[in-house]
Amino acid sequence: MSLTVTLLSVLAIIVLTAGTAVFVAAEFSLTALERSTVDANARDGGWRDGVVQKAHKSLSFQLSGAQLGISITTLATGYLAEPVVARLLMTPLTAVGLPEGWVDGVALVLALLIATSLSMVFGELVPKNLAVAKPTATARWAAPVQWWFSKLLTPAINVTNGTANWILRRLGIEPAEELRSARSPQELVSLVRNSKQSGSLDAGTADLVDRSLKFGERTAEELMTPRSKIESLATDETVADLLVKAMETGYSRFPIIRGDLDETVGIVHVKQVFSVPVDQRAQTRLSTVALPVATVPSSLDGDSVMTEIRANGLQTALVVDEYGGTAGMVTVEDLIEEIVGDVRDEHDDATPDVVEMRNGWQVSGLLRIDEVSTETPFRPADGEYETIGGLVMQELGHVPEPGETVELTEFDPDGPLDDPIRWQAKVIAMDGRRIDVLELTELGRRGDDEDGEN
Repeated sequence: MSLTVTLLSVLAIIVLTAGTAVFVAAEFSLTALERSTVDANARDGGWRDGVVQKAHKSLSFQLSGAQLGISITTLATGYLAEPVVARLLMTPLTAVGLPEGWVDGVALVLALLIATSLSMVFGELVPKNLAVAKPTATARWAAPVQWWFSKLLTPAINVTNGTANWILRRLGIEPAEELRSARSPQELVSLVRNSKQSGSLDAGTADLVDRSLKFGERTAEELMTPRSKIESLATDETVADLLVKAMETGYSRFPIIRGDLDETVGIVHVKQVFSVPVDQRAQTRLSTVALPVATVPSSLDGDSVMTEIRANGLQTALVVDEYGGTAGMVTVEDLIEEIVGDVRDEHDDATPDVVEMRNGWQVSGLLRIDEVSTETPFRPADGEYETIGGLVMQELGHVPEPGETVELTEFDPDGPLDDPIRWQAKVIAMDGRRIDVLELTELGRRGDDEDGEN
């Protein structure tokens, strides 16, 4: 083989490897780009960004073109490289004393390994990693080449792409031309948390976005004020009694019941007092002014609860359990607090639900399990209970008295721990048969105690 032919062959190999690199870079950069980013760049950028947008809108077609381009350039590279490299290796292999009968075979094997390795590293791995690290910049220089190549070989691409789509449809899968750009709530929650940890989002904004994304996953049962905390009035009580009750409790909405909450006839709002003349308030029964109240199942999701609440003027709904009993009441304030955090006014209890103490945390017994995990270091396991008070009562096995304690084991969501952290829950106050206030204290790991004894 003459020197000129060898040099031209090496040059062709370099060009073909570069072609493979362009197709690989186009494939990975186009799939890595978000639709919103592509559209924004196309509005504000140059002609290259416009080509990237066109390619991204016909992604399935472009990926088929990229695969066709990769196959053509790789096969051509192998066809040229292996004999050229083999011939270049024959002289040094003969010089080192390799038997003449082995030279051709060893040279061919080495040529195959070298040509494949070079094509893989420079034609595939380098552009792939570049496209993943810098998708926008990579797409700007690779997509135009990819776009025109696909244009020129449209018939061949249509045949291969159409065949693949036909097979997918036979399998019951509808092919998609574009990637799904929307992210799931779980992905967004993870993104927000990572942004908070890295400092890209301030803590307040991150918490607000996190709560908003989780809101739709909550149920009416998790959002409601439980039955035991609802203040109600009887049907035979008067508007004057409503005024007194409102001043005593600070609440503005009251269910009007005939016996108990399961027999709620409606809701009254304190503003209805002003529609009744002063001299008639002591005689006007609440049953005559009560307004119908919406009911929602306890399993209804947060977004649907919000829609139901906004649809009625009282901005209130009763939550009904699976047996048809009243489990609680949900108001627009409950929904707002779920998103923005605790909202308090001069009528609310001044004691927050979570207070950090020197030796632990003082928490409300009504604090939900997910709120305990968010507001304190303790990670309780999910179970047949909704609140930390319910967990403690389950572990005790009876209705406790103030001062009783129970040991709780921290739960690892990623799997069982060989030596989990132990916590102590102490009942500080009861509200009837309900745990009102608890104190959580970290006890450490059981292995720490054993090491201390040794």
